[in-house]
Amino acid sequence: MPASQATVSDVMSHTAVAVGNDASYKEIVELMHQWKVSALPVLEGEGRVVGVVSEADLLPKEEFRREDPKLSDPRDQASKAGAVRAGELMSSPAVTVRPNATLAEAARIMARGGVKRLPVVNSVGMLEGVVSRGDLLKVFLRPDQEIEEEIRQVVRGGPAPPARWDVTVLEGVATLHGLVGDRARVPLLARAIRAVEGVVDVRMDLEAPKATELGS
Repeated sequence: MPASQATVSDVMSHTAVAVGNDASYKEIVELMHQWKVSALPVLEGEGRVVGVVSEADLLPKEEFRREDPKLSDPRDQASKAGAVRAGELMSSPAVTVRPNATLAEAARIMARGGVKRLPVVNSVGMLEGVVSRGDLLKVFLRPDQEIEEEIRQVVRGGPAPPARWDVTVLEGVATLHGLVGDRARVPLLARAIRAVEGVVDVRMDLEAPKATELGS
């Protein structure tokens, strides 16, 4: 029985703050400050995400304050010092994620894109919400008892569960105790337990059954 897989839709913020292409620099800064966010999706039309404007996109205006942006290479960050609208400031195309993506997939997208927040879009690119790094960590707030119960279901339903076993979870660290006849199954058990949402680490306290126990 596979471990449950939380998806982005389970943890994301469904109410997302966004701006249009024509939003001004100051409006963007004010919204970021008001909502305590570091980036905003940029929308056009009925809500299709066309880019993201982040603090990194806004900083060149301060960094290159003494330079003339008209003399900058358009490919350089300095050119953004002269931008005043979201459509000029944004990074495009936006790095996004679908609501049915797993949390691991979302984490990989964030890591590869070097971003802290991802717009969540449907199949046609319409904004449905935003997921942040903090949202992805919510699974580690699951109670130990809840994690224990799910691990028991996973182990019972898995291939060749240990002959005698129990599991304890303390602060997210799962320890499987018991007897296992086939040591080759131990890595498979550990992998299945590690896949349970909220597990911080896995420890295997398993022993081979004695000859008397095998015959009983």
